[in-house]
Amino acid sequence: MKNLTRDWKIGAIALVIYGLDQLTKLLVLQYMEFQAEKEILPGFFRFVHWGNTGAAYSMFTGSNLALAFLGMAAIVMLVLKRHHFGVHTLTGQISLGLILGGILGNVTDRFRIGHVVDFLYFYLIRSDSLEAGFPAFNVADTAICVGVGLLFILSLKPLETAEAPPASVEDH
Repeated sequence: MKNLTRDWKIGAIALVIYGLDQLTKLLVLQYMEFQAEKEILPGFFRFVHWGNTGAAYSMFTGSNLALAFLGMAAIVMLVLKRHHFGVHTLTGQISLGLILGGILGNVTDRFRIGHVVDFLYFYLIRSDSLEAGFPAFNVADTAICVGVGLLFILSLKPLETAEAPPASVEDH
């Protein structure tokens, strides 16, 4: 019963992240033209509508289909090997839910649209007046990064050791 409750928590978190990700991307697709930008905080933040056929930082650009299948394989492996990711703890359940929901959101984009929709863009204006920006991202990317960060923090905790069995009393 415990395992079923854990799996439901992970699934519920993944579903919430997936829903938020797809809703925000739907809004971007509906209200912003492709490649459009909307200044929100001048010199710091813009809503954008950019497409990414690669991975983080646009690595492997043009590899959309391969990355979609890699994402699906990652989902399968994470589900099958979830017991290795601290799912006995709430932190582990949250992290796995975040990661799974995020991957599923980006994989959906890859198959449905042909690229991942990125829309959050933070940047600064350097002293030479050039823009220095962080790569645009979305809710799914955020969830994946936070989930991986939580797993990293979870991995820093000492392993729980099983209590040693009581010593047997031998007849002398």
